[in-house]
Amino acid sequence: MARAGVYEGGQTIGHESDIAILIAPDSYKGSVSAQEAAEAMREGVRDALPAARVVMIPLSDGGEGLLSVLLPTLGGEVCKTMVSGPLPGQQVEARWGYVESSRTAIVEMAEAAGLGLVPEDKRDPLITTTFGVGELITHALDRGARTLFIGIGGSATNDGGAGMAQALGVRLRDDAGNILPRGGAALLRLTSIEMKGMDQRIKEATILVACDVRNPLTGPEGASAVFGPQKGASPGDVALLDAALMNYHEILQETAHIDVQQVAGSGAAGGLGAGLLAFCGATLRPGIDLVLDQTGFDAALAKADLVLTGEGRIDDQTRYGKVLSGVLSRAQRRGIPVAAIVGDINGKRSDFVGAEGLVDLAVLVDEHTAVHEAMADALLHIRRKTAELVLRLIPHITA
Repeated sequence: MARAGVYEGGQTIGHESDIAILIAPDSYKGSVSAQEAAEAMREGVRDALPAARVVMIPLSDGGEGLLSVLLPTLGGEVCKTMVSGPLPGQQVEARWGYVESSRTAIVEMAEAAGLGLVPEDKRDPLITTTFGVGELITHALDRGARTLFIGIGGSATNDGGAGMAQALGVRLRDDAGNILPRGGAALLRLTSIEMKGMDQRIKEATILVACDVRNPLTGPEGASAVFGPQKGASPGDVALLDAALMNYHEILQETAHIDVQQVAGSGAAGGLGAGLLAFCGATLRPGIDLVLDQTGFDAALAKADLVLTGEGRIDDQTRYGKVLSGVLSRAQRRGIPVAAIVGDINGKRSDFVGAEGLVDLAVLVDEHTAVHEAMADALLHIRRKTAELVLRLIPHITA
C-alpha cells in the first residue's frame, strides 16, 4: 500500500512506486470501449504518477461489451457464426467466445438480436425475434460448451425469449394447432408449448445470465412498458405486447411449472430473461457482479490504494449507474476510495460525491466542453481528467 507524503507542492517527494491504482471502467457507449477507456486512464495515471503500479480490468454490466471484457480474462477465442437476425428473413454474422480448456462459451444476445442490427425506421418489437440467440446457444453446445455466460443487454426484441426457445426445438402452437410465427405479437395467440423436441444438451449445461436490469416480465415496470418504446413500440403496441407476454407467462406456468413473472430480471431484453429461466434453467445474476467475479476484481482490489472507474452517463434515477454501483459496493467493504470519470451527468456533481466511497467525480461534458467536443476526442479528455483526478486525490491515496 502507499506511504504518506508522496506528493507535495506539485513535486514527487516519496515512493510513488508504492502506490497501486486499479483502473476498472465500463464502456462509454457511442464513444469508446471499456478497454480503450482503461488504456486512456492508464496514460493519465502515468502523466500524474509515472511510477505508480497500475492494474487494468475493463468492465461490463452484462450488456454489449461482455464478450470483449470476459474473453481476454478467460483466455478464449472469438468465433463467428451466421445466424438469424432480429428481423424476419435477416441473417447476421454474430461473434461469440469459446474457451476450450473450460468448455465455456460467452454469448451476447445483442450480436444476434440487438437494437443496433435494426435500422431506426424498421424497429418493430411486434415481429423482432430472439431466434438467432437460440442458434448461438446451439452452436456453442455443438462446440462442446458446458458453461455458458449470456449477456442480455441491448435487445431489439420483446418476444419473451420465445424465438430462442423455437431455435432450441420448442414448439409454440395456437388453438388450431398451428406453429406460431416468430415475434412478440404472436404470443397473444399462444395456447400450448411442446418441449419434448427441445435440445436435451441444455439440461447438461450451466447457464449464467448477466442481466443489467431487474424489471419483471409484465406490468407497468415490465419489459413492454419500460423498454418497448425505445424499440419502436407505440402505446397501442405496448398494450398488445404486455398482454401477449402475460398470456405467454400463464402458458409457461402451466407447461414448465415455473412462475417467471416476478423474478427480478425476467423482463430484461424484452423478456429473454424469462425465457432463459423457463426453458434453460438459467441463473440470472446482476451483470456487474458476474463480471467482477470472473475478472478477478476482488483480488486486484485487495492490493489497490485507489480505484478509477467510469461510464457514459449517470443520473439521479440510476444513482451511481450499473458498473459504478458495483465497483463502489465492493470497494467500500475494503475502505478503498473510488473516483470516476463519466461522460455526462444529470444532476449536480455534489449529489454523487461523498457517499458510498466515491471521493471524486470528473465529467467530460461540462461548461467548458460540449458534447460534440467530448465525443470527438474522448480518449484525450479521459486521459486529462484522469491525471487531474489523481493529482487531487494524493491525500486519499497516501492517508
